[in-house]
Amino acid sequence: MLKKAIPLVVAAAVGSSAMLSSAASHAAEAKTNQFWWPDRVELTPLRNHATASNPYADDFDYAAEFSQLDLAEVKKDIENILTTSQDWWPADYGHYGPFMIRMTWHAAGTYRVADGRGGAEGGQQRFEPLNSWPDNGNLDKARRLLWPVKEKYGRALSWGDLMVLAGNVAMESMGFKTYGYAGGRIDDWEADLVYWGPEKVMLGDERYSGDRKLESPLAAVQMGLIYVNPEGPNGNPDPLQSARDVRETFGRMAMNDEETVALVAGGHAFGKMHGAHKPEECLSAEPGGAGVEEQGLGWKNSCGKGHSEDTVTSGLEGAWTVTPARWSINYLQNLFAFEWKQVKSPAGATQWIPTDPNAANMVPDAHLPNVRHAPVMTTADLALKADPAYREIAKRFLDNPEEFELAFAKAWFKLLHRDMGPSSRYLGAEAPTETLIWQDPVPEADYDMISARDIRRLKNEIVKSELSNSQLVKAAWASASTYRDTDKRGGANGARIRLEPLKDWPANDPDELDAVLDELEDIQEDFNESNRRKQVSLADLIVLGGAVGIERAAAEAGYDIEVPFIPGRTDATAEMTDVDSFRWLEPVADGFRNYYDGRARLSPAAMLIDKADTLALTVPEMTVLVGGMRALDANTGGSRHGIFTDRPGSLTNDFFANLLSMDTQWRKSKSEDGIYEGVDRSSGEVKWTATPVDLVFGSHSELRA
Repeated sequence: MLKKAIPLVVAAAVGSSAMLSSAASHAAEAKTNQFWWPDRVELTPLRNHATASNPYADDFDYAAEFSQLDLAEVKKDIENILTTSQDWWPADYGHYGPFMIRMTWHAAGTYRVADGRGGAEGGQQRFEPLNSWPDNGNLDKARRLLWPVKEKYGRALSWGDLMVLAGNVAMESMGFKTYGYAGGRIDDWEADLVYWGPEKVMLGDERYSGDRKLESPLAAVQMGLIYVNPEGPNGNPDPLQSARDVRETFGRMAMNDEETVALVAGGHAFGKMHGAHKPEECLSAEPGGAGVEEQGLGWKNSCGKGHSEDTVTSGLEGAWTVTPARWSINYLQNLFAFEWKQVKSPAGATQWIPTDPNAANMVPDAHLPNVRHAPVMTTADLALKADPAYREIAKRFLDNPEEFELAFAKAWFKLLHRDMGPSSRYLGAEAPTETLIWQDPVPEADYDMISARDIRRLKNEIVKSELSNSQLVKAAWASASTYRDTDKRGGANGARIRLEPLKDWPANDPDELDAVLDELEDIQEDFNESNRRKQVSLADLIVLGGAVGIERAAAEAGYDIEVPFIPGRTDATAEMTDVDSFRWLEPVADGFRNYYDGRARLSPAAMLIDKADTLALTVPEMTVLVGGMRALDANTGGSRHGIFTDRPGSLTNDFFANLLSMDTQWRKSKSEDGIYEGVDRSSGEVKWTATPVDLVFGSHSELRA
C-alpha cells in the first residue's frame, strides 16, 4: 500500500526561530511570471536542458568515451557490489540483485508511447519528481550502492546506462540469460518538465473520466506510480478490474498482452516487497523534502533497525517465490498451484497468500535465518490468473519454460531500450544483432549516394514537375515533423509518410499528399532506372523537394539561398512498420500547419509549444518556422488563417510585419469560435483571420520581442 511519506516536522527538529527564518526566505523569493499570470503561454519547455546546465564541454563525445570502456570489467565491478552487503542498507537474501532490477525497471518504466516521454534516457530517476515518487521509495539507496562504479568510470559511463546495465547484471548474476544490452543514454543535468498528471498530491487519482477512461498521454494509474496500484484500482482488491488497469497501462507503455505477462511473471521471479510497518508511523520525508544533512537520501525509517527485516517501502510485505535471489519459474508455479485468500500486511495493505496451510513455511526470510513465510501475491498479480487472455498466456509459459524465458528476455530488453529510438544509436558489443519491429527499422542502403551533380539534376526535375512551393514544403514537413526527440521515433528517414497509417492522417491533407508523392515517385523511378550504382530514396527526394520549395520561394522574394541537404535516408517497407505503434505519432495539433482537432488536451498555443518541445526546437527556431510556414501557405486544408501576406508561397517576413503592424486591429470573430479577425483601422475591412497560435506571437512579450 503506497502512501505519501510524512514530512519532517520542522518545528520539533529545529525550533521556531528557524521556522521564522524559513518563512522570511520564502517571502523574499522572486515570483515567476507564471505565478502572476497563470494563463500565460509557458515557454519553459523549449529552454529545458540548456548547455549552461551541462558540466561537460560542447565537444564532449559520449559515444567515443563509452567505446573505451571494457564492458566486461564494468559488469564485474557491478556484480561485486551486488554480493557485498553494506551495513547502512543490508541486502535482502545477501544479494542486491532484486533491488537493482526494481531500480532499472522503474528508471525505464516511465516511458509512454503517446508522447515518447519518460524512460531511462537521461538518467532522470536521479532528479525530482521521479527521485521522490512514492513508487520509487528507497531507490535512492540503490543508486548510492552503485556510486563506486560511477566514480570509477566517470563520464565514460552515464547514469542512464549504468542504471540499466545494473539490472541486466543483476539478472545474469542470479542465473538468467538476458537478451542483450546497449549503451548510448546521454545524461541530463536538470529535471525534465513532463506532464505526469493533473493531481496536486502524490497518489492522487484525477486522471480518469467516464468509464475509467485514462487521460492521454498518461499511462500510470495514479500520480507517483510507475504502473498500476498493486492492491487493485484505487485499492479495490478485484483481480479482474486490476487486469483492465494492467492492460491499459502496459499497453500505453508499448507492451502487448504477451509482453505484459512475461514482464510481470519474470520480474516477480526476483526479490520481495517491503511493508514491515505502517509507512506513516515510520518514514520521514522523501529525498526532495529531507533535510540537507541527509545529503539527498530520503524515507528515513525510525522503526526497529530502519532496514533489513524492518524495511518499509510499498507497505506490501513478502516474496512471490521460494528462490527470491535466483531465477526460476516458481512465480507461475505458485500462481496456478494455489488458491489465494486476502490478508493484510503488517502495514495494513491488502495482499494474498495461499489457502493451503502447507504453504506457510515455503519462503525464506530475507534476513532472519530461522524464519520462513508463505509466498504472497498482489491483486495485480492475480490479474494474470483471473483475466482469460492473460491466463492463457501465463499457462502456456508455465508449460513451456524456455518459451517463457525468451519472451521475458525480449520484453525486458524492449522495456529498457524502447525510449532510445533506432538501433543505430546502440553502443557496445552486447547489443543484439536481430532487428526488432518496435525499433522502427529502415533498410541499409546497398547503393552509392547521390552526388552534388545528381542533386542539381534532381532539383531541376522537381522544378519541372510544376509542384508548388507550398505542396513541396507541406510534404516535407508532413514527413519530417513526425520526429519525436523524446524517443527518437518518426522523422523523414524511411519515407513512412507514404505508408499506413501516416498517409491517411487528416493533418497531412491525404489527397494532396498522394498527388505530390506520385510526382516524386516518377522522378525517383526515372533517376534510378538511369543509374546502376547510384540510387535516390523517396525519403531523400521528399526532403530535397522541401528544399527546392524553400529556395524557389526565397528567390521569388528576392533572396538567393541554398538549403543544405545531406542524402542517406532509405525507404522502409510496410513489413518494417508497426502500424499500431505508429498510430501514436499522429498529430492532434500542429500549430506549424495551423492544425488543431478536438482530441488535443491543451489550448492551441500550448499545443504548439508541446509540439516544438517534441521536435527539440528552441524559441527562435519555433518562431521562424511558424512565420516561414505561414508565408509558404503551408496550412492544413488550405486554411487562410495566419496567411498574413498578399504573396503566399514566397518566403517573406510578411507574417511578422503584418502581425506587428498598428494598421490592424484584432477582434474575436462573431461567426467562428476560436478565430480572430484583423480589421484595417482606416477602412474597417477585415484584412486577415487568425488562430490563437498566430496571435500569440504578437501578444506574448517574449515572442513579440
